[in-house]
Amino acid sequence: MGLRGLGKLIGAIALIFLCWLGGMSEAAAFSEAQNIVLESWRIVNRAYIDETFNHQNWWQLREKLLKRPLDNREQAYGTIREMLATLDDPFTRLLEPEQYRSLQVSTSGELSGVGLQIDLDAETGQLEAVSPIAGSPAEAAGIKPLDKIVEIDGLSTKDMALDEAARRMRGKAGTKVSLTIARPGETGRRKFEIVRDRIALNPVYAMLDTTSSSTPIGYVRLAQFSANATQEVAHAIAKLGKQGAQGYILDLRNNPGGLLQAGIEIARLWIDEGTLVYTVNRQGTLGSFEATGNAIADKPLVVLVNQGTASASEILAGALQDNGRAILVGEKTFGKGLIQSLFDLPDDAGLAVTVAKYETPSHQDIHKRGILPDRVVPQEPITLSEAGTSSDKQYLAAVEELGIIDN
Repeated sequence: MGLRGLGKLIGAIALIFLCWLGGMSEAAAFSEAQNIVLESWRIVNRAYIDETFNHQNWWQLREKLLKRPLDNREQAYGTIREMLATLDDPFTRLLEPEQYRSLQVSTSGELSGVGLQIDLDAETGQLEAVSPIAGSPAEAAGIKPLDKIVEIDGLSTKDMALDEAARRMRGKAGTKVSLTIARPGETGRRKFEIVRDRIALNPVYAMLDTTSSSTPIGYVRLAQFSANATQEVAHAIAKLGKQGAQGYILDLRNNPGGLLQAGIEIARLWIDEGTLVYTVNRQGTLGSFEATGNAIADKPLVVLVNQGTASASEILAGALQDNGRAILVGEKTFGKGLIQSLFDLPDDAGLAVTVAKYETPSHQDIHKRGILPDRVVPQEPITLSEAGTSSDKQYLAAVEELGIIDN
């Protein structure tokens, strides 16, 4: 090799080395706050379901945001929220450290607060109560499903993120929080002063009903798909079976969802074989979760649903309906057919990112459509203490359906 060839080789090696150094030092070129933004951008870039990123140039947005002189974490969070807002997806959101910890606690089995499940109205985006937890301060105060929460401690909830609202309602046991409510059908507003308390999150309530039918009925109400939900539902089914239940009513009304895996595992308690749910990722690749042949109950089943039945609840309801395992009674479900995953950020914050959508076993995409029950029974909101009683029209209709099945 001549001197000229050797010089070209050395130059090429040097160029490769400099490029490698440049890649290695990208993070070092930014401030800590900018790196939080950069990592958030990377997570969405890799995982978000829509590879068009709501029809925008995602790389160009990155360059624009990283030119900002971000000096602290609060500025970084504001920039991340601005970035995520361009996706027009309320379920893809930033979780600040306290919010992230609270979310992890709420799916693990215990928290401290008012004990109120909340969501955003699909049409208006307004914060609303899904259901108070049984025995909670919110239930004792008289908060009802579909109540619109317009203020928390005097702060308007307009444009408030769901996680921010949840964070403001949580707090140390014995402290107070003020909720201002607009109740459907009423012109004025109600103000509730609620004392926070420790909330045990056993998501299951079960009873054997021997009065509504000629045969004993096992009633199982599931409030949330938390980490202990599958175990608690399995325990309830086994206990009711030993007590002589000849049919079951599974109440998923006002259940906002929770852990996807819990929804799948609970479906496996009822279904011996078949597909439970399909998932579709950004490439359009279809995945599925199947029954495993380990069902623990084969008696007739009716499932109660309403407009507060969402997400993992709809996965379970859809699996049971499409496999012919259960009759659905009540009202059309919420219609949340998107799946989120949680990702850690460097400063103990996190991102919830929509990574896939799901379809029921019959390939229904229920997002913003919901699931229509086999028997539609409209009903005004009732309290938890009225559920499963003679005041509960949907429950009585479910009892009738079990009678039809038995015959």
